[in-house]
Amino acid sequence: MSRILFAAAVCVIPLLTVSATFWPSPESQADDRGKPRGLIIDTDLFSDVDDAGALLLAATSTSVRLLAVNINYPSSYSALAASAILAHYGHQLTPIGIKRPLTDAAFFDSWSFMLGEYASKIAYRWSGGTLPWGCAEDAWDPVALYRKVLSESPDQSVTIASIGFFENLSGLLNSSADGYSGLNGPELIAAKVSKLVIMGGMYPSGYEYNFWGDNASLAAHVVNNWKGPISFSGYELGEKVMSGMRLMAEGPQSDPVRAAYIYYTYNTSRPSWDILTLAYAMDGLGEIFEYGNVFGYNHVAGDGSNEWVYDESVTNQHWLRLKVSSEAASTEMERRLVEAAWSQADRTRTVQQSKAMVNNEL
Repeated sequence: MSRILFAAAVCVIPLLTVSATFWPSPESQADDRGKPRGLIIDTDLFSDVDDAGALLLAATSTSVRLLAVNINYPSSYSALAASAILAHYGHQLTPIGIKRPLTDAAFFDSWSFMLGEYASKIAYRWSGGTLPWGCAEDAWDPVALYRKVLSESPDQSVTIASIGFFENLSGLLNSSADGYSGLNGPELIAAKVSKLVIMGGMYPSGYEYNFWGDNASLAAHVVNNWKGPISFSGYELGEKVMSGMRLMAEGPQSDPVRAAYIYYTYNTSRPSWDILTLAYAMDGLGEIFEYGNVFGYNHVAGDGSNEWVYDESVTNQHWLRLKVSSEAASTEMERRLVEAAWSQADRTRTVQQSKAMVNNEL
């Protein structure tokens, strides 16, 4: 019997007292638009480490409320690593969904033989959250999690950031009314989702892994049938924006994402595809991005290739490009990663000092 299966038999999720900052009730935000927007991340946390960097930024951001994380790669280590990372940054109760059936597959770089596996190590060493080590089967069904979280959210309040494959989002589009909502998938999306942000494709046209790497027909289904606003972060956007080096050199030794970069890259930088995508999803264009088009829409073919169609009647889809140099964007992403990691380390140290003071007084 594998260690995962044995541990799953004794899964116990501890009762935690968590601040509403980390797990707010969507209903509490309905009449207060000054509070951060809701965010759901759909990630293939497994074969690249920028997914972990994206989770670090989202989990420590004050501009969004991280409502849920869905995993679109079926390795149990993916779900467990996501839970460990979220728990480290204070999101002990943030729900996680993952596509089934689960496997115990671990990443192996059969292409360049230069990259290392990190998900199982992070999951084990930093075990915690809603899915502690061995409890991957306790994860939500991803479509059910989408429907629950969206149904409980105020109208037009949720951003979905897709930084992987598309089975979960395709399932949401195909979903029917249920106990969470009387709306079907497209109706629920129209009511609750303000924007979908996708890392995938090349712009204005190309052939990129997130669209063809798992099931190209599902990528085509989502992109070609999503009626609401979509912003696309393409391969070319993050290819030359390198990050991770400063986090490995200057980040807290206790930080799981720092460790993930070390395990995966052996102290080299990586492209910032998912990190840039989350930066935009959380904070908009800012000083880093601009839109590459005024009108038109993205079309994904059955083989996963994509092409921008310049249709003047469509104005709710955009692809992103950098407004600054790749070097400037890299410097900014490095800064954000390091500051985000230290923000949590500082909070943890403050809590520990407070507990020590209380114990000394007793």
